[in-house]
This record gives sequence, C-alpha cells and structure tokens, in this order.
Amino acid sequence: MRETSDVFHLAIPARDLDEAIDFYVGKLGCHLARRYDDRITLDFFGDQVVCHLAEGEPAKPESLYPRHFGVTFREAADFEALHACAVTRKIAFYHDVSLRFEGLVEEHRTFVLVDPTGNLLEFKHYNDPRMMY
Repeated sequence: MRETSDVFHLAIPARDLDEAIDFYVGKLGCHLARRYDDRITLDFFGDQVVCHLAEGEPAKPESLYPRHFGVTFREAADFEALHACAVTRKIAFYHDVSLRFEGLVEEHRTFVLVDPTGNLLEFKHYNDPRMMY
C-alpha cells in the first residue's frame, strides 16, 4: 500500500525542455530535481513528473478527456492560491474556474491549464474532502 512518504510518478512529453522549465518551475513554482539532455525531473506538488523531450509542434488539445493530470487540493486556500498565481503569471487556461456537479456531494471547483507542449493540467477542490478519491 502506498505510504504518505511514497511519490506518484508521471512521465509526459515536452517539445522543449527550457520551455518546460519556464512553465513548471518559473510559472507554477514546481522544483527542478534533475536535468538531462533528454528529460527533466520535477517535484510537482509532492509527486514526480518527468518531462521527456519529444520534439515537434505542441499538441492542440481538442478535449480534456481522456488525457490530463493535476492536483486535487484538500484545502480551498491552496486551490485559490494556485489559481491566483496562474492569473498573475498569465499562464494559458484551457478552462478557467468552473463548478462541476453543483448541488451534489461530489460538487467541486476546477480549472485547467495548458503547458507549452499542449499537456492539460487540471486542478480541483471538493467541498467534501471524502470525494477526493
């Protein structure tokens, strides 16, 4: 079973590693753990994201589904702080804050950012923390 000290790992494409560092470290505030010629490893809100060099034009996402990733915040203040950061730093939004499943137990706020390669990052906060999983 996963312990709280364990780290989730996700690998994604990046068309340009300098762009990826600017986006994830410079704008989102993630920490750069390692850089190699073909990839960077990030501390992405406590989990590990590896951006592997995949040259070419950025993907133009047509839908949030099926592929996206992000963070579900336990605290509303953390969700709001990241949203404010994204607005202040002019990070591209795929969707700004919206309310999903209004009036139901799984009601939550969400927003979606786009990285320079076209990867979609969704950030959420549920009113009822039991709905996080």
